[in-house]
Amino acid sequence: MRPLTRGEVQAVFDHADGKVARARRLGHKGWVAAFRDATLFKTIYAFGLRRREAVMLDLADFSRNAKAAEFGRFGACHVRYGKAMRGSPPRRRTVLTVMAWSAEVLAEYVETVHPLYDAGPPMWPTERGGRIRTGYVDDRFAQYRTELGLPPELNPHGLRRSYVTHLIEDGWDPRFVQLQCGHSVASSTAIYTGVSSDYRNSVLRRALDAAFKPPGEGTG
Repeated sequence: MRPLTRGEVQAVFDHADGKVARARRLGHKGWVAAFRDATLFKTIYAFGLRRREAVMLDLADFSRNAKAAEFGRFGACHVRYGKAMRGSPPRRRTVLTVMAWSAEVLAEYVETVHPLYDAGPPMWPTERGGRIRTGYVDDRFAQYRTELGLPPELNPHGLRRSYVTHLIEDGWDPRFVQLQCGHSVASSTAIYTGVSSDYRNSVLRRALDAAFKPPGEGTG
């Protein structure tokens, strides 16, 4: 199991969005479920969620963050079914929104698509008014992975790993990332982190360029 690269994440998102566009163009009512699924995968990645954490979300689990008013009502995600310690109830945590696009994606889904289900509080309802299951998330991701020709070892949990990896690559404080993910110890977050070869090569290139900069360059 490994994190998806940024290119693979984008490929999954584009493929999911393509499903919506094609269903709409053909007049198929399946575009609603396709839109739900596309938003679900984007939410898993944008908030670093486990599958169960994601499928158990309700509409009320998103709220404003006074320190990030630009995200509107989607400034924070309140996880109620985090991974529990043995013999303990599910752990709760609040994940702050860090990717601006995710608030826009959620707003569009909640305002224009979710009401078509008339299914009450579940964030990701089924056509029968229930709540999708973790197995459904696995199956849908596997379908997209196969259609895209991506490596078979990739799975939905890789989106959570990608979240950790990409935040670390982008310079976010490791302690902040640890809290966002709900890890009790930093070593757990470190296990999730696997910076890409592209990232390592870019860091190497910057270091080499700085080290071998011709004398006097950039000092004027």
